[in-house]
Amino acid sequence: MRRLLHAEGYRYRLQRPVPGLRRRTIDIAFPGLRVAVFLDGCFWHSCPEHATQPKANSEWWRAKLERNAQRDRETTESLRQSGWQVLRFWEHEDPTVIAEHVAEAVESRRHTSGSE
Repeated sequence: MRRLLHAEGYRYRLQRPVPGLRRRTIDIAFPGLRVAVFLDGCFWHSCPEHATQPKANSEWWRAKLERNAQRDRETTESLRQSGWQVLRFWEHEDPTVIAEHVAEAVESRRHTSGSE
């Protein structure tokens, strides 16, 4: 997906810190336009289609995965309140489709902000 964006001329930053939230990063950021892209793994972020629950130590894992999902919601809300457009995709989604959505968001922001 990153390769597709780069080939189309989009320049971005990787693993940018989330403003105001310690130990959280934006997977792909367009800082000047305030577009944040997250590519969430199905297991770690509890994908509704592909999530699995480990059988060993199941209560610990359930709590861990619920905390991950809660942290995702908090991160999204914090960024949106700061004026960022947040895009979240699952790892199983088609990279071409993801790249198209990201490009549309970036172009939309460029036209409304007149920057980058």
